[in-house]
Amino acid sequence: MFNSYKIVLGFAPTRRRMYDVAYALENRKKIKERIESILSGLDVEIVDIDWLNEEGLLIDIEDVRKVEEHFKQKKVDAVFMPHCNFGSEEVVGKLGKVMGKPFLLWGPRDEAPPAERGIRQTDTQCGLFASSKALLRYGVPFTYIENCWIDDKAFEQGLLDFIRVASVVKAFRNLRIGQVSVRPKPFLSVIVNESELLEKFGIEVVPITGVEIIGKTNEILSGRVDEVKALVADIKGKIDCSAMDDDSMDKIAALELAFMDLAREHECSAMASECWRTFGQAFKIRPCFVFGDLIDRGLMVSCETDINGAVTMAMLKAASLGKTPPFLADLTIRHPENENAELLWHCGPFPQSLAKYPEQRELIRFTGFWELKGGDITVARFDGCRGKYSLFAGVGKGVDGPSTNGNYVWLEVDDWVKWEKKFIYGPYIHHVACIHGNYIPIMEEACRYIEDVEIDIP
Repeated sequence: MFNSYKIVLGFAPTRRRMYDVAYALENRKKIKERIESILSGLDVEIVDIDWLNEEGLLIDIEDVRKVEEHFKQKKVDAVFMPHCNFGSEEVVGKLGKVMGKPFLLWGPRDEAPPAERGIRQTDTQCGLFASSKALLRYGVPFTYIENCWIDDKAFEQGLLDFIRVASVVKAFRNLRIGQVSVRPKPFLSVIVNESELLEKFGIEVVPITGVEIIGKTNEILSGRVDEVKALVADIKGKIDCSAMDDDSMDKIAALELAFMDLAREHECSAMASECWRTFGQAFKIRPCFVFGDLIDRGLMVSCETDINGAVTMAMLKAASLGKTPPFLADLTIRHPENENAELLWHCGPFPQSLAKYPEQRELIRFTGFWELKGGDITVARFDGCRGKYSLFAGVGKGVDGPSTNGNYVWLEVDDWVKWEKKFIYGPYIHHVACIHGNYIPIMEEACRYIEDVEIDIP
């Protein structure tokens, strides 16, 4: 449930009748083969319209309804409408409008005109200009890949990026965040407008009381001993747990299983949980490590009941197509020597799979102790204030710096002061969702499809 990032892509090639159909059919064949090759290693299902007519091309306006019904019946997540010649802007605009899904516009470069002043074969690029205006007139947001050869790297990268964009949009539009208990009393920063999240974006917040999570954990401790012991063994096989006693390890494992159970029962794609008092009073434990281990197992969990943090983590995980776990960090202190570096830290809820030195991973006082690996790291924050929402998205690199407690990585960016002022003036807080890799183009393009969210790149 938590690691499914399948994308269903509607493939609806188009042509215009005034051109020689043979060239359009050849383009259709080559394009279909090429996208199958590019997407072969991903969990992407291609839904074709080869049943529509002898050509398998969308040409006439009366066929748009048939394609719409077919795509919706197949639960298409995104639509790709390659132009096999000039194309038909009328059907492009109409299909884009009725589908309401991320929409990819592209067509291959045209061959050289024939000799002896013959009629040009396709005029594909010309049709792309017409179709883009049709989409604009219908108010359809769309993604465009430059007019290039079918085998060009630009087409391959553009298609892969579009699939990632579709994944982010799909995840965002289907979010159910489980809120476990309440926010910490002093944390005004994590207040959200639950009504706006639902009305503007369709994001559902599901309240789960402290009583419910405590009861579920106790139920697991007493009735599912074998599962608890198996999870403890799995954790000990990855991390040095010598500082922890057996009773505490059992409680950690039971709490982790309880989160999984409640997320499934309430159909939650991510969780935001209180972590200061609830579990300490009930079990004499802290949930920090549990949250990171849940992230590694596919369930996004933000600490300190940060609902917008959970939203951002879910978006980043979707951008990676589920391949890379994100983490939620504090913007903590500036590097003592590097003017453009900042400490990304938290008390211990980072996924253990991201450790820089796996052999040094330790579980101490219920929290993870390890430094994260470096490389490119995307930093993001979805947030809002007074009805206006934006998505901060920036990228930096993990660098060396002083060691500290808990989980951490030092992040170097191009101009830290510029970043700092972005966060100070808001609508952001000290919590950021992070993921290894550069997903800035993906997040920027995804905001094209998410109404009322403005991209904010430092």
